[in-house]
Amino acid sequence: MRVLLALLLAGIAGCDGSSSPSGGGAVPAPADSQANKSVERRETFTFEGHKGPVRSVSFSPDGRRIVSCSEEAVGKVWDAQTGQEVLTLIQNGYVGGMTCVKFSPDGKRIVSGTTDGRVQVWDSDTGREPLEVKGHHSHLVRSVCFSPDGQRIVSGGEDKTLRVWDAETGQEMLTLEGHTKLVRSVCFSPDGQRIVSGGEDKTLKVWDSQTGQEVLTLEGDSGIVFSVSFSPDGKRILSGSYDGTVKVWDAVTGVEWLTFKGGRRGETSRGVTFASGGIRIVSGSSDGTLWVWDSETGRETLTLKGHSSRFTCVSFSPDGKRMVSGSVDRTVKVWDISSLDTSK
Repeated sequence: MRVLLALLLAGIAGCDGSSSPSGGGAVPAPADSQANKSVERRETFTFEGHKGPVRSVSFSPDGRRIVSCSEEAVGKVWDAQTGQEVLTLIQNGYVGGMTCVKFSPDGKRIVSGTTDGRVQVWDSDTGREPLEVKGHHSHLVRSVCFSPDGQRIVSGGEDKTLRVWDAETGQEMLTLEGHTKLVRSVCFSPDGQRIVSGGEDKTLKVWDSQTGQEVLTLEGDSGIVFSVSFSPDGKRILSGSYDGTVKVWDAVTGVEWLTFKGGRRGETSRGVTFASGGIRIVSGSSDGTLWVWDSETGRETLTLKGHSSRFTCVSFSPDGKRMVSGSVDRTVKVWDISSLDTSK
């Protein structure tokens, strides 16, 4: 099976375009006989309104909202139940694009990264931008993430560094240097004590988030590491790579526990995260098809069809019953996976 291994282990929660969608808002899923099959389902909502490929999506901690961004200069917040666009994050006087977005742990703020090296913090209710920092030397910011307590933000970018910021003042607290090429993905551990990063140098690095010291380097991917995430207990790290693999690592020793294969080179993972249960993996293809896999057995449990082009990002609702995905086709889709059998 030719898959673009962009994955997620489910439960919680980050080019060429196709023809532009008409208008903004949600379009209900078509009445399709395939939608009722247990092995193939359609989306429940399609959010249209972005003018470029969707680069990042994230559920709010309460599962009621979704934030997304694309290569245009705005982000969008959607009602996850109705599919209505409820807020637009507007970068006044700026014509560049947003590259990544993420809700804060309390859902009150949204952090975003931009193509010119800025990290922005937004009020998720009003869309007001109370904080902006620029520390990646005008290089594109590839990934952003709040610490579990919401007091810090980590960002990674094309300047090959990670930066840790005070989420209230915008003060730069740490600069983490070690990658030899651009940083693609960053994530805090559940206890906030460590940070994992993945980069185009084909390595994952684990850092002490208080001192900035590099404590572990994970090597084994033969391609660019596009996405990384800690497990809920902090004991494992998940990575998705350009080499068409998804790997699970021991977060303490760096030992590779598991490798999922199935993608061809160049069909890459675009977003990874663990869920509270850590029992699902999602992978997708260049034609926009997504598959859900059992993370322990490798069994394919669900097929999702709907995107007309390759997908770029994916996130699960906190309760694990829904999934949101973004694509080069400029749409955001919400999928109902509530009846998925997760029994072993």
